[in-house]
Amino acid sequence: MFTYTIDELISRYPVLSSSKKAIEEAAEKLIASYEKGGKLLVCGNGGSCSDADHIAGELMKGFKNHRPIGEELANKINEFDPTGQIASSLQQGLPVIALHNHAGLNSAFSNDVMNGAEYVYAQQVNVYGEANDAFLGISTSGNAKNVAAAAKVAKAKGVTVIGLTGRGGGELGRLADTLIAVDESETFKVQELHLPIYHYLCLKVEEHFFGNKK
Repeated sequence: MFTYTIDELISRYPVLSSSKKAIEEAAEKLIASYEKGGKLLVCGNGGSCSDADHIAGELMKGFKNHRPIGEELANKINEFDPTGQIASSLQQGLPVIALHNHAGLNSAFSNDVMNGAEYVYAQQVNVYGEANDAFLGISTSGNAKNVAAAAKVAKAKGVTVIGLTGRGGGELGRLADTLIAVDESETFKVQELHLPIYHYLCLKVEEHFFGNKK
């Protein structure tokens, strides 16, 4: 089983030492959400939008640990695919919705609704968000209006809000139940530190739910 400790993360990225407690807390909250049957809603803009996709890719399939589907489901699939190839290829995953990926909805809402571009992520949280879910907003400044609006709706719906920002946290930081604000303010430097953080979060979630050996 692959494991990755917070101390190893900090040893590799000492600048994250001030965020150690928040990173650990965020991992715990993601695990708690999934334990209750929740899902993760994640969004950002530009590079942070790409980070949202990256997170979905690590949680929706195997990352470092093997995640074969259960025997019961495999047997049911094999009734329709006697070759067994589908069942043997599938992996267990955890539900993640990267909110920018709904191109038709996002373009329609942005076009049809006044200030729609600012509220399009909020609309999706309004529809998807449930009390056991977690919302991860990624904004290097913490002041992205569409991310903050989504966080406000998440708070209203009882969704756990995690913020991933740069120094200070901005408006998103004031809304977050847990804020990871890295000690940088320049966009590219903040983004450089966000990647090892969310890799750590994904690894800890995977270790909790799929801690079996390959």
